Amino acid sequence: MRYAELMQPAVTDTFQRTVLDYYRAHGRHDLPWRTPEADGSFNPYKILVSEIMLQQTQVPRVLPKFAEFLGLFPTFASLAAAPLADVIKAWSGLGYNRRAKFLWQAAQAVTEQYHGQLPDSQAALVALPGIGVNTAGAVMAYAFNKPVVFIETNIRTVYIHHFFADATAVHDRDISDMVAATVPDNAREWYWALMDYGTHLKQTVGNASRNSAHYSRQSAFAGSRRQLRGSVLRALHDGGKTAAELHVLLTDERLDGVLADLVQESFIELRSGRYILHGS
Repeated sequence: MRYAELMQPAVTDTFQRTVLDYYRAHGRHDLPWRTPEADGSFNPYKILVSEIMLQQTQVPRVLPKFAEFLGLFPTFASLAAAPLADVIKAWSGLGYNRRAKFLWQAAQAVTEQYHGQLPDSQAALVALPGIGVNTAGAVMAYAFNKPVVFIETNIRTVYIHHFFADATAVHDRDISDMVAATVPDNAREWYWALMDYGTHLKQTVGNASRNSAHYSRQSAFAGSRRQLRGSVLRALHDGGKTAAELHVLLTDERLDGVLADLVQESFIELRSGRYILHGS
């Protein structure tokens, strides 16, 4: 099925009903980032934190860290004012520590440029550190309920399953027209529904997003340079260490190169012969 066929009201209505009926019966309504504030609004800061955490990390791992992180840094201002070392420690266990640094830098930008209020335009969001087009779209939908178009793996799964079942190498530009044609007024609930329905499809009929032109299998974490970077940062949580001490703890020939990279990226500092977390 292609875009012209989807535009038929009967097809659109049936598709929307399938997705929303699943969500209303089986959706993850109790996720903390889907819980409104007392006045019924949704906190853009909490939405942004959840979206950055959920990049390449599954919900069960994010849930405890989300609560812990918000307990330590409840606002853009508190996160912006924190030492990067404290943010990295709070992020430990989620992996991809660049996300923590980007979120910290984004909080500083929001505090300095927008008086602590997350902007509600896609262009302004994408200009913040670490926020790409799709993350900006998710924030626009979830925080501000705007009917934007964004695509990630669960969304690809839903649309490919329903409209490109026999196709391969499906491009996002083909999916995006269909997404735009089906976003209802309540974009927030719609995208929550797509996320949960996509997860359901992966678990029951398989990952249709493998037929996307943008699909790539995540590289193995065990033994990776990424794992070594995380190990270095964790080793410095309880204080500085010399290169010799780190070599005893982490017997890996790539260690010196990783240390140099982490210094260059301002994750760690070399001070008086000891490596420490930046800002410790």
